[in-house]
This record gives sequence, structure tokens and C-alpha cells, in this order.
Amino acid sequence: MFDTCEYHPSQVERIARRGFELARARRGRLTSVDKANVLETSRLWRRVVHDLAPDYADVDVDDMLVDNAAMQLASDPEQFDVIVTENMFGDILSDLAAAMTGGLGLAPSASLSDGGPGIFEPVHGSAPDIAGRGIANPAAMLRSTALMLDHGLARPDEARALERAVDVALRERPTPDLGGIATTTEFEDAVIEALSA
Repeated sequence: MFDTCEYHPSQVERIARRGFELARARRGRLTSVDKANVLETSRLWRRVVHDLAPDYADVDVDDMLVDNAAMQLASDPEQFDVIVTENMFGDILSDLAAAMTGGLGLAPSASLSDGGPGIFEPVHGSAPDIAGRGIANPAAMLRSTALMLDHGLARPDEARALERAVDVALRERPTPDLGGIATTTEFEDAVIEALSA
């Protein structure tokens, strides 16, 4: 039995272009994460990213091996702006980043589309062990909604307002997973109050 990892250059280009565009709209720094010292698909990934780089002269690009990226993310996360990588590495690094920020209950997710809004959802699963208890942390869902407002619906002002309101609720009414006592409804009420202020 074996698995084969296959990418076509056009697939890598599509993802890399999105990474460049996001970096261009942020701090202008793109880190391409791969395992080019071992994997042929990673060598393809790196080659395509560097072929595109001249189209984005205003974006600084660097390469980082995925094992080093995990260590750097844990020890010096501020060095990163936008990370572009393939699916498996992204899945691993996004969970690490979520844990560093306080857990999966805080981590939003966006699968951006070329031709439409995309898919916006929390990183975490459905948490059936706490279903119906009123203690779920809705921050990741609300932050995913902010991503949808920004990247899917082109409403950045509303996205920033929602992000700020979630930050207020996290400070003022944290849920039990963050050491607080607020119920899901109390957290949501704090978000609504902050949006209304």
C-alpha cells in the first residue's frame, strides 16, 4: 500500500497567487512552507512560487521547511504575515497556531474560492461532548463570520467591527474553556452589546 501526493503546477499557482494577493493587502510578507529537501511535490511548489514572485515585486517571499516553520511558529510567531503551503502542512500548522492562541475554540477558518465567496467555518469540530450544555465558545464561529464578511462579501468595516466585538467578549465574558464562567448566550450577548456600543 502507498499514497501518492500529486500537484499540478496550475493548482500550486492558484493557491500561491491567493497567498501573494493576501500578503500584498497586509504587511507584504509571504512565507512559502514546504519540504523541498525531501519531497518532489515540494520542489514543484517552491519553483512555482518563485516563478510567480516577479509578478508581486512588492511582496517579500521566503521559503521555510515545514519542520522549521512549526518551530518558528511556536517560538516567534510575529515574524509571519501570510503562510502559503499545501494541505497537509497547512492542517498541521493551523492546529499549532490555534493552540498557541488559546485553543481551537478561537480559530476561524476560510477556504477561499476563485469565483465566489468560499467556505467559512471554525477549525474545531462539533464538540458533541458539550452539546446542549450552553458552554461552547462561539468565538471561532464569529471570527469565521468576520472572515466571510471581509473576504467573501467585501465588507471589511463590518468584519473589523465583529472582530473587535469578539475581542471585547473574550475579555469581559470568557467561556469555561478559557477559564471563565460565561455561558454561550452570555458571550453572544457581550458581542451584541459591543457591536451596539
